[in-house]
Amino acid sequence: MRKIAFLTGSRGEWGYIRPILRAIEKDDELTYELIATQMLLLPEFGLAVKEIERDGFRVSEKVYMTLDGFNAVTMTKSLGVLMLELPTILDRIKPDILLLSGDRGEQLMGAIAGGHLGIPVAHIQAGELSGNIDGIVRHSITKLAHIHFAANEEFADRVRKMGEQPFRVYNTGAPQLDEMVKGNFTADDELRSKFRLAADDKFILAVQHPVTEQEDKAGEHILETLNAIKRTKLPTVMIYPNADAGSELVRKELQNLKGSNIQVYRNLPRVDYLGLMRSASLIVGNSSSGILEAPTFKLPCVNIGRRQIGRPQAINVINSEHSEEAIFEAIQIALSGLFQRKMENCVNPYGDGQSAQRIKNILKDIKIDSGLINKKMSY
Repeated sequence: MRKIAFLTGSRGEWGYIRPILRAIEKDDELTYELIATQMLLLPEFGLAVKEIERDGFRVSEKVYMTLDGFNAVTMTKSLGVLMLELPTILDRIKPDILLLSGDRGEQLMGAIAGGHLGIPVAHIQAGELSGNIDGIVRHSITKLAHIHFAANEEFADRVRKMGEQPFRVYNTGAPQLDEMVKGNFTADDELRSKFRLAADDKFILAVQHPVTEQEDKAGEHILETLNAIKRTKLPTVMIYPNADAGSELVRKELQNLKGSNIQVYRNLPRVDYLGLMRSASLIVGNSSSGILEAPTFKLPCVNIGRRQIGRPQAINVINSEHSEEAIFEAIQIALSGLFQRKMENCVNPYGDGQSAQRIKNILKDIKIDSGLINKKMSY
């Protein structure tokens, strides 16, 4: 039986891998080991590992790695802690393939450990562009990984242009869309009852992370966004940021919100988050959700700042700088009847919602030998 190890440290990655885990559970020739780390294990970020366990998944290993401070120094040191732990864990569970996803530092540590231990590394969301250090990390993982899963042909072609051998590169689509297409999200009536939203309420979904290279401005950035949202007077459901450098400044401002139109949650079950995305009038912030996932629900997105710079965008996206006036103006455009009608023609460039089965089949059938392990440049 082939064993696939998954490494996950953030809510976003969990959205990538959960549909693949579901597909593996239905296959008698595959099994999995799940390694949880970073913000998934932190109470101040909602202890999201509990959601994973409530979903019925077995968490094989929990790696406590995150040093307090939430700045660039502690963030980098925390990755060193993970790097020390991973070789022992991987040697103990002995996976046939290590599956990584996205562009975070924890995934880069996994790629380094897997490669040096001779474990084939597979990478979801290969070849994409993203802002700041994330984009550099993504392409670094590509050069370490042995199997590349791209969300569309543009991204697959970029991986090949990086010198990766064509047999390693697969255009599978983005697996986080699968549950959306299949309707695996909380129904609107249940959702509105749970979040105290009237049946006919327009509401905003908001998620804003710190930008690593601008961590000292994270507090200023979130204040501009909050002030713009307050001016709309629309009910708003806002989710805590990730645990990157600058997150403490963001959380401090969110904790100071009292008596406004904004509800704040440390973490939400993915089915609720997707349900909110399905029912909201728009999503505001700088989360990849607005770029990768929102187009599937034809949901307008006000994308703030440079965090998602370089990513292909569907017609749902309105870009804004970190300015209250610019954000408020973008929200008004997104809520307008003209823009809402435009959404009827919105197509997601990141896949068709059938990716998990494709990825599962490749993980199951790919030949593991020296040809896979020993990488060569294609030029």
